[in-house]
Amino acid sequence: MSKAATATRTDLVEDLMARFPHIPREAALKEDLLRTGFAFDESALTDNLDGEIKPKSYFIFSFDQKPLAELGEAAKRRPPEEVALTGGPYGLRRTIVSVRVNPASPYRVTDADGKLTLSLEGREIAEVGLPPMPEYYRHTLANGKTVMETAPTIQWGYLIYLTVLRLCQYFGAHEECGFCDINHNWRQHKREGRPYTGVKPVEDVLEALTIIDRYDDAKASKAYTLTGGSVTSTVDGLAEADFYGRYAQAIEERFPKRWIGKVVAQALPREDVQRYKDYGITIYHPNYEVWDKRLFSLISPGKQRYVGREEWHRRIFDAAEVFGARYVIPNFVAGVEMAKPFGFESVDEAIASTTEGLDYFMSRGITPRFTTWCPEPTTPLGRDNPDGAPLEYHIRLLEAYRDTVEKHGLKPPPGYGVAGAGNAVFSVSSFMDALPAEEVVPA
Repeated sequence: MSKAATATRTDLVEDLMARFPHIPREAALKEDLLRTGFAFDESALTDNLDGEIKPKSYFIFSFDQKPLAELGEAAKRRPPEEVALTGGPYGLRRTIVSVRVNPASPYRVTDADGKLTLSLEGREIAEVGLPPMPEYYRHTLANGKTVMETAPTIQWGYLIYLTVLRLCQYFGAHEECGFCDINHNWRQHKREGRPYTGVKPVEDVLEALTIIDRYDDAKASKAYTLTGGSVTSTVDGLAEADFYGRYAQAIEERFPKRWIGKVVAQALPREDVQRYKDYGITIYHPNYEVWDKRLFSLISPGKQRYVGREEWHRRIFDAAEVFGARYVIPNFVAGVEMAKPFGFESVDEAIASTTEGLDYFMSRGITPRFTTWCPEPTTPLGRDNPDGAPLEYHIRLLEAYRDTVEKHGLKPPPGYGVAGAGNAVFSVSSFMDALPAEEVVPA
């Protein structure tokens, strides 16, 4: 048997930390947690929908590696939205990680005498801090809806995540992105009887933001993201730019410049992008998902059918002329490049392809960012690739990302908080952890 076949997860993680010492240990471990998920002892879960800990809100996707029906106690007593890891044998600086539940994970959160710890294969590797329940989560809207369901916050309270459309109009095997479980996530929450509004009324969003603004005394919330499924026809009689734009317009009229306004939507024609700008949006995320031409058409068939890869890229550059290049930040899903049956077979090939895409955009002043792929089991790629991409790919991507940012003299993208290990709050990938630390200016 080969060494690779017999190595433990601990061996793998520590070998890669040693091979890539210029990548922060915090970032390497965070990537493995995001691609693998957390298991929780029952003792580490709390009755936290109205307790002391901020619960996982399922703000857009499930970000779990089992369906709700197979999560056991973690489905009944929600785990936290995120965790903060510190200390342990790796001397971790504070590292914020989005919670992706996987009962089979080698990473387990346990409670020992009131102290939460994270273990890997039974060995304690970090202390676990939990996000406190924010005061604004304790208040409901006049109609009884919760702030958590209407306007949840993530990134340790930095970002208000407004998924105002829970379903995507790219529908079915010939249109849905192969990694995306937005439609399934809506179905499973409805099936379990959980509140999960399909289209959130503008009035509900404004009321929830009013509550957040009133009780967020520390002004921890700095930005909001407007997003949801792609609109290929209309919703409420509105095409995509006007559907999402009406929320931005209402927010900016009620709370001028209180938060950085961001929208995650399709790459739209220039006139529609201009409307987003006119509605008050500051940052535009027209996500391109995967760089390689062949993989784009296979993994994102709806985007290929309705827009097309080359047109998608042209629209990104048009948007840069509207917003300014620094404020157009397309996302890609890191790891799907290696997903069977279509993906690259070697890490070298995958990194070369993705780096080509990074260079293509960054050479024009546009700084993409990425989300670490969570192989959700109800998606075709998650079903066929339960282990995701190799950890080596993710660590080398951090290296390539940092080097390409430096090569083109760019700064970390705005709207994500402070960069650097120990500072970063962006929780669904570690690109901000791996970038050089920025000076933290006291408020």
